[in-house]
Amino acid sequence: MKKKPVLFITAGEPLGIGPEVTVKALQDPRVQAACRPVLIGEPDSLAAAGYTPDLAPLIAQQSLYKKPRRPEPSAWGGEISFKSLQLACRLASQRAGAGVVTAPISKQSWAKAKVPYTGHTEFLRAHYGKTALMMFVSGPVRCALVSEHFAIKDLHKVLTKARIVRAGEDFVQALRTLGVKKPHIALCTLNPHGGDNGRFGNEEARVIIPALNALCAGGIQAEGPYPVDSLWLAHARGNFDGILCMYHDQALLGLKLAAEEPIVHITAGLDFLRTSPTHGTAFDIAGQDKADPSSMTAAVLFAAGK
Repeated sequence: MKKKPVLFITAGEPLGIGPEVTVKALQDPRVQAACRPVLIGEPDSLAAAGYTPDLAPLIAQQSLYKKPRRPEPSAWGGEISFKSLQLACRLASQRAGAGVVTAPISKQSWAKAKVPYTGHTEFLRAHYGKTALMMFVSGPVRCALVSEHFAIKDLHKVLTKARIVRAGEDFVQALRTLGVKKPHIALCTLNPHGGDNGRFGNEEARVIIPALNALCAGGIQAEGPYPVDSLWLAHARGNFDGILCMYHDQALLGLKLAAEEPIVHITAGLDFLRTSPTHGTAFDIAGQDKADPSSMTAAVLFAAGK
């Protein structure tokens, strides 16, 4: 009988819905049957969400900052969620076959706690895989990002041929790991109408098409670049195994419209598998038992190989 994998699960921002969706996911019989969870987070917020020791052993995290009186970004929450992530990754990297599942963090909280990373992916790339790739899966719907958390005004500097090629190569390798034998991917344009021959920008001609040519020369089946609206429609109809988006909202908007199953966020190219749900901290409904745990549950089951 195959041994169930150990998953280190962080409860994320303790003042957001992370503790609630984490506990609800752990209460799902499918999760208990699929893995051996180890929970890392702030004990009071988890207890308020219904945590009991029979669900998973808890490694408690605390903060020296003062706890706010209401759900909001804070140094207290930022320190706890960052320490939880650090510990989960360190433990997973030391145990073969282990994975990490992370509930949502608040980037504002991390900033208030003086965490030197803007989010999970930047931390993971710095310590556990230089080519860490942000990608999303919902059944047959799959996409990856060339750039993650950057201002739109900076994209012309961020998008380089080398960055696009590396992301394309990592995406194809990740798709193979997911069971797609011969991945067929498509690249998005950056500008409206693909730049319209330079009238609205020249990134397509200057970097995206040369990157596409390099991917094809390397044996990767890739097409494009295509405007994102038509590309998402084509992918939803099954014309491609995945699409490579140039920036954050290009991926997330189409993904959330096209997905018919819970979406799982994956960081590919690490020393271990890391997944997470695709929603945020939702401070406005924290502590009200309103949070939907389906994406968190899907993230845990995916990390467990289910």
